[in-house]
Amino acid sequence: MKLLITADCGISNHKEIEELRRQNVEVIITDHHEPSSPHLPAASATINPKTKDSGYKFRELAGVGVAFKLAQALSNSSLEEELDIVSLGTIADSVPLTGENRIIAKEGLQRLSQTKRHGLQVLIEKAGIKDKKFTSTFVSFIIAPRINACGRMDTAEISLDLLMSDSHEKATELAKVVEQHNRDRQKIEGKILEEAEAIINKDINFKEHKIIVIAKEDWHQGVLGIVASKIADRFYRPAIVISLTDNLCKGSARSIKNFHLFDALTECKGLLNSFGGAAGLLITRDSIDEFRKNINKLAHQKMTIEDLLPSLDVDMELSLTDLNEEVVAELESLEPFGSGNPEPLFYTRNLKLKSEPQTMARETIKFWVTDGKVTMQVIGFGMSSFKESLQSAESFDLVYTPKIDSWRDDSSIILEIRDIFFK
Repeated sequence: MKLLITADCGISNHKEIEELRRQNVEVIITDHHEPSSPHLPAASATINPKTKDSGYKFRELAGVGVAFKLAQALSNSSLEEELDIVSLGTIADSVPLTGENRIIAKEGLQRLSQTKRHGLQVLIEKAGIKDKKFTSTFVSFIIAPRINACGRMDTAEISLDLLMSDSHEKATELAKVVEQHNRDRQKIEGKILEEAEAIINKDINFKEHKIIVIAKEDWHQGVLGIVASKIADRFYRPAIVISLTDNLCKGSARSIKNFHLFDALTECKGLLNSFGGAAGLLITRDSIDEFRKNINKLAHQKMTIEDLLPSLDVDMELSLTDLNEEVVAELESLEPFGSGNPEPLFYTRNLKLKSEPQTMARETIKFWVTDGKVTMQVIGFGMSSFKESLQSAESFDLVYTPKIDSWRDDSSIILEIRDIFFK
């Protein structure tokens, strides 16, 4: 091998790149993560908009976006026909959907719904979203988790083969494997999350631990990031989840809005064997307790009680009579939504329950509400725990995003809940 080009990695791999160069292998890094050191690896070239001397005007490109820029330069072509896959990677990477990322996502979503790639065609059909208007939500919660599941549970080569498949028959067989890995991922993720919450309830003192650091033997390393993200959301504080092995343990970290976790990891780097811009880390078993103590000491210095209070940025208060399909369609013209361009949130007071709440799969709840003049359907993903409170409340307030429910033949407005406030 004479040349290695990285994609979405390499900016923190100093030792590995030094070894490759000693073996006379040229290395080109394409990455978008924050460098963990002021000194860059000894690569032949580094392409990363977040390096100090990059000079590139848009810093927030996804890893796939950086690779795309290199491919455009090498081919001297716009490569617009590749935007379906570039938009998929951009949205899945949870980068801000502003600037160039917004253009890539918006143009790419149109191509994704009409993709010629056999693998994506089969995956879209199996997911039940064929012939639907494609949104960033479809990518984030339906397509991307399936593609990522193979890398988490087995090998990413399965998903790569699916995306590169040159026949519908081959793609169909590979899609079956992808779907099975995704089901397995959901089961394992659920089990680890349950075990993690038990450890938190038993061992974490929230007065002392502004950052949750938990570890357990043999947690599947492929889902640590997902579990850390769900714990951070549920307890609204940064979370670091570590899988214990004989010595060198792998962990994944997720933060909250008001705390820069990468900076905190940098200050604790003496206790870490390595860490990266995607908040993955390696640590010895013997260092975990001291790391937990030190990073929480930093958190107490940098975070206030207010930083640990979850908040919602509501755009405006509405009555249900203000909503119609024309208004919702105008709001949807602001898509694609995501980090940096969040879905609009509205607040409506004094609603009453109009139907018995239905509990659905994955802790979803569905019901009808009324303000006395208008009745609308409501759905809350992962909010089935509100069922009893809804049934007993005289009235309540909702924070929600209005959507056009197009899953049925007759489209109608549905309110997607973000929070419920009871009287």
